[in-house]
Amino acid sequence: MAANHLTPVLLVTANVGSIFEQPDRMLAFWVAEFLKTVKMLQPKFVALHCQEVGGKTYEGSVKHVEDFVRMLMASEELKSFDRMRVYLDEDYTNSERFTALGNFYFIHETIRTAQIWDFKTKAFLPCQGKEVHTGNIEEVSSKEKTKFPAEFFPEFKWSRKGYLRTRWNINGTIFDLVNIHLLHDASNLLAIESFPSVYSDYRHRALKHVLERLKNDDEDWDIVVPFYIFGDFNFRVDTHSVVKRLTAKTVPLHIQSNKNGEVSKIIYTEQANENRVILTVGKKEFNHHDQHDGLFYSNSGKWVSFWPYL
Repeated sequence: MAANHLTPVLLVTANVGSIFEQPDRMLAFWVAEFLKTVKMLQPKFVALHCQEVGGKTYEGSVKHVEDFVRMLMASEELKSFDRMRVYLDEDYTNSERFTALGNFYFIHETIRTAQIWDFKTKAFLPCQGKEVHTGNIEEVSSKEKTKFPAEFFPEFKWSRKGYLRTRWNINGTIFDLVNIHLLHDASNLLAIESFPSVYSDYRHRALKHVLERLKNDDEDWDIVVPFYIFGDFNFRVDTHSVVKRLTAKTVPLHIQSNKNGEVSKIIYTEQANENRVILTVGKKEFNHHDQHDGLFYSNSGKWVSFWPYL
């Protein structure tokens, strides 16, 4: 398109699980900050990709999710966006398909052409009015949603991870928007064993799966469509090397669980310094006892070299 016809676009991704677990403290605040950003940047097309919608226990957060949608759609900042599409994967009873992903799209009244792809008919349809698709959205054909296969997860234990895709034609420009949620590091004890970790390998497989799916679609339909993937990639630093550096002068003590005999915690101590505890690593624990905040918050830049994706 000519430069004077460029459309300002705002792409936002957020893992919103915590705002539904602490709605009284975080829900209204988060929405206000998002709307403040929209007002400041003045985009004409807004895409908001959310992960972990509803938090860890979706069944207990249904009302809060409804409030979240209502607050966005009724806001003054989005009043001039006369076309909206919302896709919320809410069917938590369907463990084989549930992803807890949520895609929100807002199209400004000044946008001349707004079309959305129908994955069933393989054709663009006019995007008109405001539609909110919630609950079981498997049959909604204007989106493509996939939960990653069980073999993409450690020990075949399914997690709410997958992707949710839409395709758009905005003022003559066609593109795909993909909301993705990759596997997190479920256990620090496993993550520190090697690099790449087992979790890195699973994330790599899942992302490759999505990229190949997009590529195959282009070949099947004899078109090449640019895409933007934005979501929660759950990328991590090289935890194995971080621990190795932090514990160079220590001795590890492996604590076994009384229940199954497996290692539940590793405590690194300096024997030359009266066995002072330096670092404790557990399944959900990572604690540098001397200066945790100073190391990982105040001086986070020192760990850039351990970030393998730069």
